[in-house]
This record gives sequence, structure tokens and C-alpha cells, in this order.
Amino acid sequence: MSKTALLFAGQGAQVVGMGRDLAEQFPTARALFDRANAALGYDLAGICFNGPEADLTKTENAQPGIFLVSWVVFQLLKERAPGLKFDATAGLSLGEFTALTAAGVMSFEDGLKVVRQRGRFMQEACEATRGGMAAIIGLDEAPTREVCAEAGVELANLNCPGQLVISGAAEKIAKACELAKTKGAKRALPLPVAGAYHSRLMAGAQPKLRDALAAIPLNLPGVPVIANVTAQPHATCGEIHQRLVEQVTASVRWEESMRYLLAQGFTRFIELGPGTALSGFMKRIDKTAQMLNVADAASLAAAVKALSV
Repeated sequence: MSKTALLFAGQGAQVVGMGRDLAEQFPTARALFDRANAALGYDLAGICFNGPEADLTKTENAQPGIFLVSWVVFQLLKERAPGLKFDATAGLSLGEFTALTAAGVMSFEDGLKVVRQRGRFMQEACEATRGGMAAIIGLDEAPTREVCAEAGVELANLNCPGQLVISGAAEKIAKACELAKTKGAKRALPLPVAGAYHSRLMAGAQPKLRDALAAIPLNLPGVPVIANVTAQPHATCGEIHQRLVEQVTASVRWEESMRYLLAQGFTRFIELGPGTALSGFMKRIDKTAQMLNVADAASLAAAVKALSV
């Protein structure tokens, strides 16, 4: 029996128009967008559908927006492919919250609200610091760590072979990009982000997130959920709480997380939410893995067809 893991999109995947065709075509989707608006007390669905882009890219909107669209496509996939069984979940950064919610750790409303709060706390940390991030393409982990140490920045994302992301003070990121090129990086590209995510510059968000998480009930996951911080399954509710707080400043060990699942016999992965970044990473990690994605009505239909074979 092949094992299936659900993978949930992270920040940066947002795009104006996401979810709109789903809300127009599926009553289940429309109802979930309405529920989200009611839970949050503002028109998040409208920002997802119509923008403007400047509003959608604000961390406090992008994070719950991606969570919401990812949750909608998860529910639609279960509805359209009722025989679907999944054996684990994982999510990139904020996607870990969606993965935990899909595994029954928190309710949809609680997950949505805490992700909205997380986005606001991280936005505040961005505004209090002058940070940035850059993608380092074509350089291995060891020399990239040397660059980080020399420039005084941190390794934020270990996404897949040949694609790492660094994070830190803006002026240090510029220096790190130059250093990476001297060490053989094919490219070192500053990213259009609001701040230095997954670095110590985000530490101001942690106590607020800790308090927000303490206010919601957590259940043990119904299937293994892989933690970004450890690249291992979460164990206890207390550990889930702690890892989600740590994750704000810690490295996202995505490649290692996927290699853990592959070693456990997982052969099929379904990316849920806007974009196809996680599918792209998997192609670089293991070309033999079956990869499906669901982001809109067309990809939903394609995934349902593939799952029915």
C-alpha cells in the first residue's frame, strides 16, 4: 500500500484571485469563506479574491488567507474524492498550522484566528526591525552556513537541494549575497518580503504567539504531523505548542522533513493551497515521488481524476 502525505502551502504563495473560482463553483467553498469572514470579523475572502495586492501581501492577511484557501481545497478534495486516505501531514512555516488543523489538533476557526494573530505579531516584529531575506541558489548547505556565520545572518529555509534561504538584518543580507557568489552560488537573490522571517529578528513575536496558543485547546494529531523545527513528527500537545513558538525564529527544515516521509514509505504527496512551490521542491528532492497539487477548480479536477485511477 502506498502512503499519502498532505502538504500545505506557506507564505509567499499568495496571489490575488486565489479561491475565487472555488467559491463561485462550490457551495462548500462559499460557506467556508463566509465562516472565515464571520470568525475574523472582516472580509478576508474579498481580499483573497480581489486584492488589492498590497493588502493581500500584508503578513496579517497573507497568512490567514493562505491558511483559508488551503483549508478550502482540503475540504473540497475530501468531498470530491471520498475514498482519499492520508497518513501524515506537513506544512511550510505557516502551513504547519494548516497541517495540524487537518490532523485534528485545532478547530478550523481556532487555526484561522491564531494564524491571523501570528501574522500580525510577525508584522509588528518586521516593523520593529530592518530585516530581509535572500534565496541562495546552487550552493550547498555547508558553504551557505559559512556565509551566514561570516555575514552575521541565519539560515531560514532548507527547502531542497540547491535552494536555501537566508534571513537577517537588511544590510547584512546584502553582504551575505556577495559572499555567497564568491563561494560559488549560481544566484543570490534578495526576496520581496517584509522582514527577516525565521531569524532572531522575529523573537518579539514569540511571547505573544505563546499566549495566543495557550488560549486555544489542542488535541493529539490523528495522523503524524511533521514539525518544521525538528523534521520529526509532533509527539505531545505541549510539544506542539513549544515547536510552533520556536518555529518563528528557527530554520524550516523542509528537505529533511520530506526525506523523513520518504524513508517512512510515503510515495504520494498532495500539495494543498495556492502555488506549486512544494511540488517544485519535491522534484529536486525525489523525482520518483508522485506529486499532485490542488489550488483551484482545474487542479482539483485533475487531482480527483488522478486519485480515482
